[in-house]
Amino acid sequence: MWKYTGRKECNEFLLSLHLFDCKDKTKYIKTLYSISNTIENNYKIYKKKKRSGKYRTIYEPSSLLKYIQKQILCNILNNKSISSYAKAYKKGISLKENAVPHTNKKMILKLDIKEFFDNISFYSVYQACFPIEYFPKSVGILLTYLCTYKDHLVQGAPTSAYISNLVMKEFDEAIGKWCEEKNIFYTRYSDDLTFSGDFIPKEIIGNVRKELYKLGLELNKKKTHVIYRQNRQSVTGLVVNEKVGVSTKYRKKIRQEIYYIKKFGLSSHLEKCKCIVSTEKYLNQLYGKINYVLQIDKENKEFQNYKNYVKMQMNGRRKKNER
Repeated sequence: MWKYTGRKECNEFLLSLHLFDCKDKTKYIKTLYSISNTIENNYKIYKKKKRSGKYRTIYEPSSLLKYIQKQILCNILNNKSISSYAKAYKKGISLKENAVPHTNKKMILKLDIKEFFDNISFYSVYQACFPIEYFPKSVGILLTYLCTYKDHLVQGAPTSAYISNLVMKEFDEAIGKWCEEKNIFYTRYSDDLTFSGDFIPKEIIGNVRKELYKLGLELNKKKTHVIYRQNRQSVTGLVVNEKVGVSTKYRKKIRQEIYYIKKFGLSSHLEKCKCIVSTEKYLNQLYGKINYVLQIDKENKEFQNYKNYVKMQMNGRRKKNER
C-alpha cells in the first residue's frame, strides 16, 4: 500500500499522528527527525539496584521524547492485540493471573530469557509494531528509532513493555498452541516463562530455544528450574502448590512488624531495627506490602485489619505534621 509513497505523503501521515503539540508543521517534522537522529542524547542513563544485589540499567528519556513515546503507546501500540499467554504489562492483569494456571500441578518448569530487552532488536520492533503494511517505510523506521536505543529496546521508555509483548506474540502463540496439544499450561510474564503439568522438561526447553532463535533471543541457562509438587512451587513470587498465595515468610515478616509497632511504638520500633528511611516512607512501604497480600487474597481479615491499622498510623502522622 505504501510502496510508492512520497515525502509529502509521509509527512502528512506523521502530522496525523499528533505525537506532540506543535502548530508549525515544518518544525514538527524536523523535531521528530532531529530526535530520532540524536536518540542517544535524549536519554539519561543510571543504575538501579535489584533485590539480588546486581544492578539494572535504566534509560530515562527526555521529557519531550517521553511524551512522544506515550503518544505512540496510546495512539498506535495499544490498538494492537497481544497474546493471551502474555501476563505482564497488560491493563487489569496482575501477578495472580500469571500464577493461577499453574496451581496444583505435578511439576513446574521455569525458564528465563537472557537479557530480554537488550536483545529485542530494531528489526524485531519494526516488524512487530510499524510494518510497511500499515505505515510508510520511512515513517515506520522513524517510529522504531523513537522507541529504541542503539538498535534495541531499553527499560525506562514507556513504549518498551508493550512492544516486548507485540514482538513476542508469534512466539507466545506457537509455544502456547504446542503446549495445549500436550496438555501443558504455559504463561509468560515479561522474560519469565512458566510451564506446568506432566511433561519431559527437555522437550519444552528444546522447542522454546528453537522459537526464541527466530527472534535472536536465547535462554538464560542459570535460571532454568524444575520444581516438583513435594517442594514449594512458586510462580513470579506466589506459592501455587494448592492455591495461589503469598509465601508464609512474606506474611510472617509483616506480622512481626505490626506486632513490634504495637508493642514498642512506631518510633522505638524504627530505632530498634535501625531503619534508615523516614517514618512516612516506612509506613508507605508497609502499607504497600499489606496491599500486595490483599491483592492476592482479598478476603483476608487479618491483613484487612493490618491495613486499617497502618492507615490510621499514616493519618495520625499526617495530622501531626500539619499542626
